[in-house]
Amino acid sequence: MDYRVVHAENLEQGVKRRFAEIITLNPGINISMVSDLRLNKYLNLRILPGIAFGQRDLLFINEDGIADKNPLELKSTYLESPVIIKFNGSRMMNAKPYFIGGVNFRYDLAKSKKDGLYINPFDIYWELGAGIDSYMSYFRLSTEFKISVGLLNILNPKGTGEYEDIFYTKILDKLLSRVFVLTFSFE
Repeated sequence: MDYRVVHAENLEQGVKRRFAEIITLNPGINISMVSDLRLNKYLNLRILPGIAFGQRDLLFINEDGIADKNPLELKSTYLESPVIIKFNGSRMMNAKPYFIGGVNFRYDLAKSKKDGLYINPFDIYWELGAGIDSYMSYFRLSTEFKISVGLLNILNPKGTGEYEDIFYTKILDKLLSRVFVLTFSFE
């Protein structure tokens, strides 16, 4: 999980310039159910409702290059419902390549004002990816890699209402989500 951070250009008087960045990409876990409607030989409509857990560590650095001792940990628990179109290639032996594209609606159950940043819980993502269906004796194993890019600014500009909020919210203009997903599906 990652953020695309857009910093505020015009700061309020008395607010010192600071910069925020994601220092590491933390792994998470996603559990989903696969609902698949075959439209034709090469096209499927998929709905994959599920839940995802993850964390982003946002480190703040002042204009002198000195970083905070501890990053701001933003934990997420998403309820999600991706609607995906799957474009299948031709089956070769026991494998079939495919591309996917669609939209994902996510709602973060773990967001609260206690995080230091007030993040809006709802976001919409574009999703693009590719994978391979491997046909085994009793099941199909799908391995795919996809990128999810958030379309909405999830940073709430009103902030948390706490004093320390000035050090976080006021220096940022936008936070846009990005998620990189490696998926293994058993069907």
